[in-house]
Amino acid sequence: MLAEVKFEGVHKIFGTETAVEDLNLSVEAGEFMVLVGPSGCGKTTTLRMLAGLERPSYGRILIGDRLVNNVPPRFRDVAMVFQSYALYPHMNVHDNLAFGMRAHGAASLLVEQRVKETADVLGLGNLLKRRPSELSGGQRQRVALGRALIRQPQVFLMDEPLSNLDAGLRVQMRAELSRLHERFRVTTMYVTHDQVEAMTMGDRIAVMNSGRLQQVDVPETLYDNPVNLFVAGFIGSPRMNFIKGVLTTRDGKAAVRFMGATVPLSSSSKLIGDTADGDVTVGVRPEDMMWRKAAGPDSSLTFSAEVDVVEPMGHEAYVTVLCAGETVTSRFPPRSGVRTRERVDLALNPARLHLFDARTGESILQRPVAGSAEALKSAREAWIEESSAGRDLRPQAPVVPTQSEEV
Repeated sequence: MLAEVKFEGVHKIFGTETAVEDLNLSVEAGEFMVLVGPSGCGKTTTLRMLAGLERPSYGRILIGDRLVNNVPPRFRDVAMVFQSYALYPHMNVHDNLAFGMRAHGAASLLVEQRVKETADVLGLGNLLKRRPSELSGGQRQRVALGRALIRQPQVFLMDEPLSNLDAGLRVQMRAELSRLHERFRVTTMYVTHDQVEAMTMGDRIAVMNSGRLQQVDVPETLYDNPVNLFVAGFIGSPRMNFIKGVLTTRDGKAAVRFMGATVPLSSSSKLIGDTADGDVTVGVRPEDMMWRKAAGPDSSLTFSAEVDVVEPMGHEAYVTVLCAGETVTSRFPPRSGVRTRERVDLALNPARLHLFDARTGESILQRPVAGSAEALKSAREAWIEESSAGRDLRPQAPVVPTQSEEV
């Protein structure tokens, strides 16, 4: 049975420190929700509260329609993968994978079938007789991941499960996790500080900072319409360029002056609310500050700049330039041939500008985006309806006594 997860006004306080503050977040049944943010932002604490390893100081946590604040972890029907491996050292890979299902009384034939399937997916088929001490770090993490995947619980909780893998295997495992989620559609909360994982895997992404939820939306919306400077700077690599500017409005038309140019706002961009004239922070993505020779016809605004640093990446180059007293990063095509201290012309599409209040850091500009949370929700509901006739083979968690669910 697919389960929705809800955090309602959740706080977690350790002594005088607030780790999570007033968290209100809903994860829909079958959704892959990614919690992302810097170290210490509260994302792992949030996951541990859902697992039952930490108890919220205030607020309510629900799995489905069940309040679980006081429900022991073993009765929540969740499976968690930690950043550390947490394997049973005296068991071989086969028994580590099978342990959870056996503990819940699953039939031996089903256990063996799932062990084989999971081992094949994770590339562990030839390692089933080895113990953890005989495995590499990456292999141990795959066993830990498989131990959670094999149970097919109501909710998957994953705390940076790919962080110990090498780059190539990390890419492979991202794809495998996505395929597994498409197949089983188990509600998943995935914690990472890696925005590439967040952008490529998440149905939606929840960005956290200093214990507070900053924004939650589909990846395209987060990238194209960040609600504040933190989200804009955290999502995207290289990070967004932030430039000092001044907003002016005359005859009902708004324009922003930055780097020596006055740019009328695009007709597709709208100011949020009653925005007053004054200092603003202009945000420009590196890919929107193009080398003039490679820019498209919409990039009509041109700046002259001096190349400061060139970072070849193979498929592209990150070029840091000095322009009108500002240091900005631009994405150049590979083998462009530009060199340090060379003068180059950069072109910008005015429709791709971001504007933030210089005092509060909040976005004051709304731009259209292609991503749609409503479309994503409709697709998920259609999948649930289509699969509802199928038989649920997942082992069921024991029923928790009613008194355990009291606040």
